[in-house]
Amino acid sequence: MENEEKAFHYTYSARERSEVESIRKKYLPQEDDKIERLRRMDESVTRKGTVRSLTVGIAGTLILGVGMSCCLVWGGVWFIPGIIIGLLGLAGVALAYPVYQHVIQKERQRIAPEILRLTDEWMRS
Repeated sequence: MENEEKAFHYTYSARERSEVESIRKKYLPQEDDKIERLRRMDESVTRKGTVRSLTVGIAGTLILGVGMSCCLVWGGVWFIPGIIIGLLGLAGVALAYPVYQHVIQKERQRIAPEILRLTDEWMRS
């Protein structure tokens, strides 16, 4: 009777079991799911376009700021060059979206064969 009182018995609840299973899944080798691979490839296209257009847009904004500083802060001799620098910055900002569209179009053309192959495999199975 003393041994039964000192024994330790523990059982998992359903919630704890699901938590243990989710932790276990993190450490198992990952299977390459076709749908997940398609999502990653599609996301990589937009990510590249976003990064490049943000770079162009931010650079254009900074150049615009330098042009405004030339006009408003330093003035005098720097007024006309400030206008020119500001217009160059505006051109950079205006080019951000066309750069995004161009990069996305090129990347889609580049990965189109692989995407089509994966979608065909997925639809057949």
